[in-house]
Amino acid sequence: MGQLSAVDLDRNDPLAAFRERFVVADPALVYLDGNSLGRLPKETLQRMDETIRGQWGDRLVRGWSENWRALPRRVGSKIARVIGAREDEVVACDSTSVNLFKLATGALRCQGKPKVVTDAGNFPSDLYLIQGLGATVETVPEDDEDAAVAALDSETALLILSHVAFRSGFRYDMERLTTEAHRVGAMVLWDLSHSAGAVPMRVSDWGVDLAVGCTYKYLNGGPGSVAYLFVRQDLQTRLESPIWGWFGHRDAFAFSPRYQPAEGIDRFLAGTPPILSLAAVEPGVDILLEAGMGRIRAKSVAQTEFLIERADRQLASRGFSLATPREASRRGSHVSLKHPEAWRISQALISEFGVIPDFRSPDILRLGVAPLYNTFRELEQAVDAIVRVVDEERYTRHDPARYDVT
Repeated sequence: MGQLSAVDLDRNDPLAAFRERFVVADPALVYLDGNSLGRLPKETLQRMDETIRGQWGDRLVRGWSENWRALPRRVGSKIARVIGAREDEVVACDSTSVNLFKLATGALRCQGKPKVVTDAGNFPSDLYLIQGLGATVETVPEDDEDAAVAALDSETALLILSHVAFRSGFRYDMERLTTEAHRVGAMVLWDLSHSAGAVPMRVSDWGVDLAVGCTYKYLNGGPGSVAYLFVRQDLQTRLESPIWGWFGHRDAFAFSPRYQPAEGIDRFLAGTPPILSLAAVEPGVDILLEAGMGRIRAKSVAQTEFLIERADRQLASRGFSLATPREASRRGSHVSLKHPEAWRISQALISEFGVIPDFRSPDILRLGVAPLYNTFRELEQAVDAIVRVVDEERYTRHDPARYDVT
């Protein structure tokens, strides 16, 4: 790949046309934060106008029976295809944190054992939820698969991990960890927020028990968009959601005073679904399915390798070190670079060069690759801009006070 220019790679890119499906208001902006917030699909603008004007504006409350009641399952069934699940194993609802609480609590009650295993590199919100479960928590070092396996024992009820680590981009072997957990009678709950839509997986084939994820990153669902949850089919009658809401009732619109859980995945719904958010999520998922996860992953690997090669060539001598695994099977779709001035470098890139990366405390500059719309030329521009920021000491003009965004 190193012998091919960015222009050549873009010219031969089979996914190049998908960039036109997204709103790119400023073509000169290099956006490398799609693993925090994906770009806006053009189809979402039309879908939202239809939902707001046509359904809410015209049909009013009739929209519930005509369109809205089906949205959590309809969107969930499409996300299921992205993560390799059965269509009746995924529902779109609530936030990632709420869904993690529902599934983790349900699993702990079902298991009747006290111990939860997680890693120090898990997303902070996940760690907070885990700390509040009232279980015995064992936290292993981040990005250490063998340590996670070693922590599993007969007292372990649940292993909770992020499939791809939000800081480093380290990718766990989902199939292996799931098998190892089952070996000691534990369940596994995966957070797919930094992998779904960028990394192919087969959660049903691999026997995964439970999973949650957001939709505003690679699924391009919009800021704060609704999340989703996965429960393996044979567990759906064994697990009980701790939040009994009317949409999780067997007949939500019967308004019965006594709760009766719905059949299947619907029992993990709770309150009224966020209809506008659900409508906004669907077009982004449709684009992913059209492009195909195999092709998306192939480009992701090519682009992250492109970045790593240039980091080795141009940035290592300037104080940067790679925090992301070099082995493609061990990383997601972002490249993390360590530098003691990562925060100020990121601010200089944004304000002076129109390059939007991300920063993760304490010293990580994170370059998120979204294969549906990022070009190789953008990656080249980003590295060249980093070189200038460091060589010209432009980062020294910026406040060293740090502020992390999601």
